[in-house]
Amino acid sequence: MIKAAGAALAALFLFSTPLLTPADAQQRRHVAGEFDHYVLSLSWSPSYCATEGAGQRSIQCSRPYAFMVHGLWPQYVRGYPEFCRTRESDRVPDRLAQQYLDIIPSPGLIGHQWRKHGSCTGLSQAEYLSVAREAFNEVKIPQEFVLPTGPIMISPREVEQKFMAANKGLKPDAIAVSCDRRYLREVRICFSKDLKFTRCEEVDRNSCRLDRTLMPPVR
Repeated sequence: MIKAAGAALAALFLFSTPLLTPADAQQRRHVAGEFDHYVLSLSWSPSYCATEGAGQRSIQCSRPYAFMVHGLWPQYVRGYPEFCRTRESDRVPDRLAQQYLDIIPSPGLIGHQWRKHGSCTGLSQAEYLSVAREAFNEVKIPQEFVLPTGPIMISPREVEQKFMAANKGLKPDAIAVSCDRRYLREVRICFSKDLKFTRCEEVDRNSCRLDRTLMPPVR
């Protein structure tokens, strides 16, 4: 149902919006519902726990999480909107957040993602989180990344290739890997508004340039 609504919204946007002048594009910035595509950011949870030093005090790091949803981000072709005005509350109710802790590892992260990114989708809190789950469910995680018990040294390109092999229709210009100086941090996959894999040149250009990255094991 949400996907159908997204398809209708995408069609309406495509056929009702003229080519934008620079002034029009500027006015479009940070207006809820005005964006071009989504970026699903999948965080490698063991890298977060290794670098942030959260330890047992963190909800996320006390559980054996692998790839988790960092966020579902509305994106322009260049740049992205954030902290849009909305009639929805800034706070995500606990009863709603609790339904998504299997894919987004803490209520605090859920609230932050809603305020910064979800507010710009034009969706309600419940709709935004539902679409985030739909996008997550559209991605098949390669088997070797499901719950590895040992560290993995791998190139960002290999990670992209494994995701593309596992997900029919996912192309090189629709996926990017992010890293720090050592660790693989995220895999970012671009979706159209109706949740089809779509190209995203700006995201792809910012992919990790390391030859090898470390994926710590799930504990």
